Amino acid sequence: MDIIQVRDKKFKVSIPEAEILKRIKVVADQINKDMADKNPLFLAVLNGAFIFAADLMRMITIPCEISFVKLASYQGTTSTGEVKEVIGINEDLTDRTVIILEDIVESGLTMRRMIETLGTRHPKSVHICSLLVKPERLKVPIHIDYPVFEIPNDFILGYGLDYDQQARGLRDIYTIVED
Repeated sequence: MDIIQVRDKKFKVSIPEAEILKRIKVVADQINKDMADKNPLFLAVLNGAFIFAADLMRMITIPCEISFVKLASYQGTTSTGEVKEVIGINEDLTDRTVIILEDIVESGLTMRRMIETLGTRHPKSVHICSLLVKPERLKVPIHIDYPVFEIPNDFILGYGLDYDQQARGLRDIYTIVED
C-alpha cells in the first residue's frame, strides 16, 4: 500500500483513476440519455470540480454548455459551515436545464445554497451531479441526481480535491491515514 504525505497528513489510495473514469462514463451515458433534447448548462463548482468537470465533459455527446462558479465552505480538513459565493453566474438561466457539477457533497449546505441562488434566476430545472457523496454527513435533505461515488466520512484528496490547496493534481483519490 502506497502512502503519500501532504503537509502534515498521510494518505493512501482509495479510488484509482481507472475506476473514477469508468464510473464517470456510466454517469455521462445516463446524462446523455436523460438530457438528449435539453441542451443543458453545466455549472462546475470551482476549485475542486475542475478535473471532474473536464473528464465528464469529454464524455458528454449531446449539445450543452459549461460555465464555472466558485463557492467556498472549507478550511483545512473541515467545512466551516458557511458558504460564501466568490464568483457568480453570468448566464441567463431562464427556462434552462442546469446541471451543477460538484466535487463532493458532504453536509448538503453548499448545494442547498446554490439551488436557492439558481432558483431566483428561473431555470426550468436544476440537477446535481457530484463526483463524491457522503450520505452519513448530510445535514439537509438533498437529492443528488447523478452521484458517481458514495463514500464514508473520511477526509479525501486528489482528483481535484485538496488539503490546504495541495494535491489537487493527483490522478487517484486518496483517503487520510490515521496514525
